[in-house]
Amino acid sequence: MIGFRIHELAQRVAPEWVEKYKTLPVANVSDCMWRMTAGGADLRPMHAMGVLSGPAFTVKTRPGDNLMVHKALAMAQPGDVIVVDAGGDVTNAIIGELMVATAERKGLGGFIIYGAIRDSGEIGQGAFPVYASGVTHRGPYKDGPGEINVPVSFGGMVIRPGDLVIGDEDGCLCVPREEVAAIYEATVAKNQAEAVMMEDIANGRLDTSWIDRTLEQRGCEYVK
Repeated sequence: MIGFRIHELAQRVAPEWVEKYKTLPVANVSDCMWRMTAGGADLRPMHAMGVLSGPAFTVKTRPGDNLMVHKALAMAQPGDVIVVDAGGDVTNAIIGELMVATAERKGLGGFIIYGAIRDSGEIGQGAFPVYASGVTHRGPYKDGPGEINVPVSFGGMVIRPGDLVIGDEDGCLCVPREEVAAIYEATVAKNQAEAVMMEDIANGRLDTSWIDRTLEQRGCEYVK
């Protein structure tokens, strides 16, 4: 029944892409997706260090309830990232240090919680990737309903089960699994171009003539 059901994760992004994307800045991947996809500025890294990259194991749950998150934690395979759409509500925490410790012990790739966490002090000292919208001491309910491995959406970003999700200090992003090769190639090229720009900055020869050209093309008026 829609709203209270569990699906198996039928298809995951290939492991080689998970590893390759760990080397790419999320900001540059986002630029190569035309800056049209984002997880929302309020989804912030709650951990101390470490990047996130892995197939999305999605959960859609009633705000403030983590019954289906516990089930997802039991079902997920090593490397999976549990992505939870909890409606963005931060009244009750969806996960805390016990669930993070369980996920880390199982070798999962991380958590993305469109909602709140608790035990932020302990989580904030670790390297296990956790992204969330907020922090509260109030714990969750465990009644349901919810769904596992269905498409979820937050901040204008749609995440399908098995898509690639990545994250670093700037936030998190979903790359559709059928687009990972093309976006990876474009991002590598952008990284290389930025490396050249950094050299030019260091040597004092960065070309900024594009600024005046753009202003002229846009009809900017200079007032003396």
